[in-house]
Amino acid sequence: MVSTQGGPRHFGVEEEYLLLDAQTGLPRDAAQQMIAALPDLRAEVEYFESQLETATPVCTFASDAEDTLFAFRSGAASAAADLGVVLASTGLPPVGGDQPGTVTAKPRYKAIERNLGNLVSRYYSTGTHVHVEVPSRDVGVEVMARMARWSPLLVALTANSPIHLGEATGFASWRYLTTMRWPTAGYPPYFESGADYDVMIEQFMRSGIVLDTGVVNWSIRLSENFPTVELRTADAQLDPRDTVAFAVIVRALVDRCVTEAESGSPRQDPDLNLVRGAHWLAARNGLSSRLVHPLSGDAVPAAEAISALIDYVQDQLAAAGDLDRVEGFVARRCAEGEPARLQLQTFSQGGIDALLRLYSSAEELG
Repeated sequence: MVSTQGGPRHFGVEEEYLLLDAQTGLPRDAAQQMIAALPDLRAEVEYFESQLETATPVCTFASDAEDTLFAFRSGAASAAADLGVVLASTGLPPVGGDQPGTVTAKPRYKAIERNLGNLVSRYYSTGTHVHVEVPSRDVGVEVMARMARWSPLLVALTANSPIHLGEATGFASWRYLTTMRWPTAGYPPYFESGADYDVMIEQFMRSGIVLDTGVVNWSIRLSENFPTVELRTADAQLDPRDTVAFAVIVRALVDRCVTEAESGSPRQDPDLNLVRGAHWLAARNGLSSRLVHPLSGDAVPAAEAISALIDYVQDQLAAAGDLDRVEGFVARRCAEGEPARLQLQTFSQGGIDALLRLYSSAEELG
């Protein structure tokens, strides 16, 4: 598992957060105040003034990412409490999602607002994005194709948006469903080369389907700014340790796919209709029921499907020193369920007030 610079393959994590009023749970426009209160931390604006984003530096080891995310959450949670706000790591606000958000005053965001209208007027989607280094765009599109069968399991592991408009949605990741409305949504098509990918993106922009490359909302895409593939399916995570464990699973999966691509191992591409359906099932079920097995295509217990994933990347996890971390994460997730299950249990016991306490206690882990 070797980076172009030597050592484990580089990766990075972008985390988004919702800013919720500590009394009502409604989204609150506090991003600018939060950023001003965090001059020594990487706090950045997002599409709405009620959202905040941070990102790790380029990381080699899991501990690098974990230290950064813990430090950010600790400082940001303290600043939020001073403002009467909860820094919430959940994929959607549990209440208030029917109210239009305040778009951050950046020219690009205003252009998106004009271009997409009501599609984004209530788009509070808050996720965890993982970037993993690849040697070239040609290899990157090979990785995207080879990850297709495994991608639904990554949705199930990270599903964390079960409550919307004050009620349970019946889906572990309702956020994933909201992303399906975009003109570029779901798992991308298979490409022959990086140039083939770039031609399609250029066609999207030339035809007016998308404003720019940043609005290409596929589940996974090539980065325009870094030599990486970017996985975008995960909801924001309650626990930063889960964020990092998930990120290194993605890294190991990318590394296995790079190795196969560079060795000329033949691809067996699953039908993308099945892949999209498997994502939908994963967003509904999380880890609580059955998922599509990535190799057989059969409906199997979630733990069996996740076990196949970890078996597939076991050597890569071990080489990077991540195997113990991931095995502990997976064992806990299979026993307790995805984070959406904890949100549902908390909500059923104490409503919105209990959820706000859950979000606050999760951030205090930092």
